[in-house]
Amino acid sequence: MGNTQENLQSAFTRESEANQKYLFFADKAEKEGHPQIARLFRAVAEAKRVHAYNNLEAMGGMGVTKDNLMAAISGEKYEFKEMYPDFTRQAASEKIMEARTNFEYAMGVEKIHYDLYQKALKDLEAGEQLKDEPYFVCPVCGYTVAGEAPKHCPMCGVPGSQFKRVD
Repeated sequence: MGNTQENLQSAFTRESEANQKYLFFADKAEKEGHPQIARLFRAVAEAKRVHAYNNLEAMGGMGVTKDNLMAAISGEKYEFKEMYPDFTRQAASEKIMEARTNFEYAMGVEKIHYDLYQKALKDLEAGEQLKDEPYFVCPVCGYTVAGEAPKHCPMCGVPGSQFKRVD
């Protein structure tokens, strides 16, 4: 067992991962005709979200919006410049094409997220509000765009009608 800061980081990571995994499990249970099990997964996922939030707060990982944007920019930059290029090369060398494709999509999308966060930070620092508009996210590759969904995803080709609207 590490020190308390390491334990908080570990707990935050595990609770965050469990939150997402249980939401995916809920979707699967729903599709298989088990609505009450899906609800259970969603309820426990929400508890995991609460735990993750509490741990992030306790480690001092939640700043003001400007700090949070800068942290997000740093994370996205690392992902598209270092992490995903390495992961893509490794998957290609092992000939695991599904992983390679997933990593390539993520690498491209992380750059888009980086740009969106950069614009938000620039506007915040200039005292301007971002335009009040929804975002749209591709359900296959995660391509993210403000305003309206494209006719087709420019990364993977999915019809824009399948994009998820985020208000």
